[in-house]
Amino acid sequence: MNYNEVLNQIYNESKLQPKIGNVAISIPELAGIDPEKFGIHLIILNNNEFGIGDHLEKFSIQSVSKALTTALAFSFYDEKVWERVGVEPSGNPFNSLVQLEYEKGIPRNPFINAGALVIADMLISRLENPKAEFLQFIREVSGYPDINYNFKVAKSEKETGFRNAALCNFLKSFGNIKNEVEEVLDFYYHQCSIEMTCQELAHSFYFFANEGKTKKGMPVLTTSQVKRLNALMQTCGFYDESGEFTYKVGLPGKSGIGGGIVALYPKNFVVATWSPRLNEKGNSELGMFALEQLTTKTGMSIF
Repeated sequence: MNYNEVLNQIYNESKLQPKIGNVAISIPELAGIDPEKFGIHLIILNNNEFGIGDHLEKFSIQSVSKALTTALAFSFYDEKVWERVGVEPSGNPFNSLVQLEYEKGIPRNPFINAGALVIADMLISRLENPKAEFLQFIREVSGYPDINYNFKVAKSEKETGFRNAALCNFLKSFGNIKNEVEEVLDFYYHQCSIEMTCQELAHSFYFFANEGKTKKGMPVLTTSQVKRLNALMQTCGFYDESGEFTYKVGLPGKSGIGGGIVALYPKNFVVATWSPRLNEKGNSELGMFALEQLTTKTGMSIF
């Protein structure tokens, strides 16, 4: 298959789509991003990689980071992770407080904000220098040693993170946050602020498609663990639009309000897109369209 030609077709067709959606404004530092940015990067396992558009420009990965923190926590705690976080779709907005109340402080899954905060707490309990060690983990799994936090974005998130602070304190009241609330929030804001290009993001998720091993062969998760996290990304990776993504695209993946989406076809490929215009659910409008076109044109999805 001529993937270069396929990507060119998708890119050109995507550019003709109506300009629907808006850049995230909940984090002031993200509000000034050019909404016209658009990039795609595709890695074929054990083969070539292809990119088009703004695929080499860095952006804040935001909630895409939740799949990576969950992977690291899973590698440490194995099945004990699920004693404090569930594995069910939420059916509610990613920052909902209501659901946490009637489920007695156990978040539905690790990809909603409440679940990601519990995962952050687990990592803080395990790591001596959490922010430095998590960043090192990202650099190792991606193979890019210059990936870093965007400290302006982290600061901006902290200054406007009232709902996350409420979630974290609420979790603490149920005993599901073991460390200091401010420390957990600080780690969480930094993990979301990590900047990557589409190329770097695709490489970071390579191990999800490669039975738990990075492109260089470094084991991150067991085959059983990676199967479970891929299933979780399939059912929960796009919040209350996960069903729509499964229906249209048919791949496990994770989105973020920075406009990034990464998706994968196990044992076949990893693809990352970036377009900052978000739909009402907080997912990249153009990214979802491009990925739907990719699986339609190639006939390659898990279904």
